[in-house]
Amino acid sequence: MSLGLDPRKVLLAPVVSEKSYSLIADNKYSFKVHPKAHKTQVRQAVEELFDVKVERVNVLKVPPKPKRRGLHAGTRRGWKKAIVKLREGDKIDIFDVANV
Repeated sequence: MSLGLDPRKVLLAPVVSEKSYSLIADNKYSFKVHPKAHKTQVRQAVEELFDVKVERVNVLKVPPKPKRRGLHAGTRRGWKKAIVKLREGDKIDIFDVANV
């Protein structure tokens, strides 16, 4: 991998939201990824860590959100998200635990 990123450093965390869990029905999984990671690195990291085959990777930047607390205004940090579509029949088990 270029940039010297280990697969465990490419995928930072799974995205936990209603929208990300609704995508699991379409065999799509969402991850928070390293800001400098690209699609090929995300594909290789998911295939290596979870032993699945990836069909498609979509990468997007989540913009920073303005936040206020009383008179103090600031912004929440932006981050990079990857939505990974797996081959039919493959699944990632860590997401299935939360689908109760």
